[in-house]
Amino acid sequence: MKVVSYLDPVKVVIFKEKNEEYAIDVDHVISIEKPEKITPVPQLPNFIKGLVKVRGELVPVVDLHHVLYGTDEALHEMTRLIVLKTGILKLALLVGEAKELMEVSTDSIKQVGLFAYQKTSYFTGVINLDNRLITLIDPNRMINSLDGIREIQAYMEEQAKITES
Repeated sequence: MKVVSYLDPVKVVIFKEKNEEYAIDVDHVISIEKPEKITPVPQLPNFIKGLVKVRGELVPVVDLHHVLYGTDEALHEMTRLIVLKTGILKLALLVGEAKELMEVSTDSIKQVGLFAYQKTSYFTGVINLDNRLITLIDPNRMINSLDGIREIQAYMEEQAKITES
């Protein structure tokens, strides 16, 4: 059993959406990919761009820009997919730009009272660096906060069964 000290550094992937920086703990990250061929699937919620095949497995693409700001953003050269594993399913998070991998000390992560707001409960803290504030996202909380995610999970399980047959 690994003993985790509060002084242990945390490794995070930092990415950008609009002009804001966000981070996800690398423990959730499978890979970072260029968005190649996203296959749209009709009737899914607006925040789902479609499906993409990553390492032979179909994963839903969640448009983080849509989740955060309610609008779609056009794909561009810097757009990336951050492929994540969550407690519910694997997914690819479509982000404006994947910037860097960083190790941060846990004492630089601050809890902010605004994060108790139900619609942003997946913001778990702010990494407070000298010249940057980076919002920390918990992918498990985020995926659980999205409307229709159970149906998407059921759809993905059904697709996996069809693929296995």
